[in-house]
Order: sequence, then structure tokens, then C-alpha cells
Amino acid sequence: MRYSLLTQQLHMGSMPFRSFVRLEIPDVILVEPVVFPDIRGFFAELYKRTDFLAGGVPHDFVQVSLSKSRRGVVRGLHYQLKPMEQGKLVTVVKGRVVDVAVDVRRGSPWFGKYVMVELSADNPSFSGYRQALPMAFKPLRMTRYSYTYRPRSTVHSMRGVLPGMTLKWAYHGRLGKT
Repeated sequence: MRYSLLTQQLHMGSMPFRSFVRLEIPDVILVEPVVFPDIRGFFAELYKRTDFLAGGVPHDFVQVSLSKSRRGVVRGLHYQLKPMEQGKLVTVVKGRVVDVAVDVRRGSPWFGKYVMVELSADNPSFSGYRQALPMAFKPLRMTRYSYTYRPRSTVHSMRGVLPGMTLKWAYHGRLGKT
């Protein structure tokens, strides 16, 4: 019964995303897809251009990458300089991570703040999106993490965050303080 409902919805083109939530730094958006579970597992669309445009994410993505990381490794902080900022849609394919985006834009009202969320393959309802902000993640167990990028640009890495700023990698909510 559930299988035929999913099939019917696929054919009707009705695969909406549940929500696009702007976090405390408005350039960071959590995307919650509709998940269709059944006896075989589940199905969820992770990207649909028309829904992303309607949800306020106006980027065409052009590249998908996958990384595998062991527990405790920190990946990032990666960022791009104007005019080559790079939006990313990230999701956890296997495992669990603490995912962070840092606002290092001088003059921004959120300068020096970071947004931290936990993303998990066990709860596929969340994908993180960040536009033109340094991003990083720390696996809480062996993880496969997928990045979907808007047009390719030159990537820069930061050794630290900002002078005097420390990231607290324990997940205690969405907004981190410096």
C-alpha cells in the first residue's frame, strides 16, 4: 500500500520539501526533505531545482563530491573569495557529523558567529546549505559526507577561525558564541 502511494506521488511530480529554514546566520539554511519510508527502507529527494528556487536557494549546482572520514577528524574550514563564492548543499550519506558554518565577513551583523547542526544518515531529514561561508564538519563516527556545489571556484582553507575564536565541537544547539 505504501509502495503504491510513493509510486503515485512520483508519477504526479509531487515530491515537496517539508521546509527551508534560515538559521541564526541567514545564509545558512536547513533543508528538510519529505521522507517516504516503506518496508524496503525509504526514499527522499535531496535536490529539486524548482523547490529550491521556491525555498530561497537560487543556485544551480554543477558538481557532487563525496568524502569518507573517520571519527574525530575535522574537515574544513573551506571558503571562497568574491566574486567566486560557492554555495554548497551538504548531506550525510553514512554516519553522523557536527556540521558548522562560520561568518567571517567583515561588516556582517553575524561576524564572528557560527552555526552548528548535527546531520545524520539515520535521520535523513536534514541537509545543510551554506552560501559563501567557511564550512567544516567533524564526524561523530565513520562518515560519508556528500557536497553538492554551485559553479566551481578557487577554494581556500583556514588554519584557524578568527583571532580569539574557538569552535566548540560539542553540539549544543544551532548558534555558537565566540
